Amino acid sequence: MRKTRVAIIVVLVVLIGAPSLSAQSLKGMSLNGATGLIGIPSARIGWEHSADLGLDFGYHAIFDDNETAHIPKVAVSLFQLAELSFAYDSNIGDDNEDILLGGKIQLPTGGRTAVAVGGNFHMLQINGNDENVQQVYLAATYPGTFFNMPAETSLVIGKAFGDLVDDGDIDFGMGFDLVLFPEIFQGYVHWINDFANFSYSRTPAGADAETRGAFNTGIRIDIAANPALSRYKFVIDAMMTDALDEDRAFGLGLAFGVPIL
Repeated sequence: MRKTRVAIIVVLVVLIGAPSLSAQSLKGMSLNGATGLIGIPSARIGWEHSADLGLDFGYHAIFDDNETAHIPKVAVSLFQLAELSFAYDSNIGDDNEDILLGGKIQLPTGGRTAVAVGGNFHMLQINGNDENVQQVYLAATYPGTFFNMPAETSLVIGKAFGDLVDDGDIDFGMGFDLVLFPEIFQGYVHWINDFANFSYSRTPAGADAETRGAFNTGIRIDIAANPALSRYKFVIDAMMTDALDEDRAFGLGLAFGVPIL
């Protein structure tokens, strides 16, 4: 217990004593590897303002009913306007592992609002039966404030195709990334939320949006808010998926990125 208290005090000292908030928005990885929130992408590119070639590595674990899904991922940012992502989802149960591929291009809209068009290709292994689902989407992300705290809101609308998708379904999601009490935490702590009628995968672990949609929420710690690490990306996530339903699950993850060119 004493060691735990000491660790908490050290973390608080580091957060309170850290320098001012970075001007660049935090670009964490969503569960399927795309730059975004938890279950939905944003219109941001991982290294849109800082590198012509950037590389991100991530990992999330979803804990659901005493089982764990492991989701390692990697994303490449190109020319400050495009992103390609790959994720392997071990999922829950036997023969359920999935491959999740994604890509998006940011449109030259100018101003503070980012707009991107993107797509996903899900290679799903459902109890040993191969299924594929494709999704195309349009995403917009714009900055603002909420109770004098900096925030970014993301909207996503899209359409999925495949044998597991009803022809008339339209995908919609919305979420925000709030810099939590920046005067206290100095830009290290973000509160992330999203709600959508689709999830990071058509067969997700612990984030099922098929019936009532899924609300996901969590804390994202931006270690790279420290000026000594500002050239890199270092994000730690603690989250709850499908938080408003009985089958909610918990997740932990991290992302690390480096600019190459």
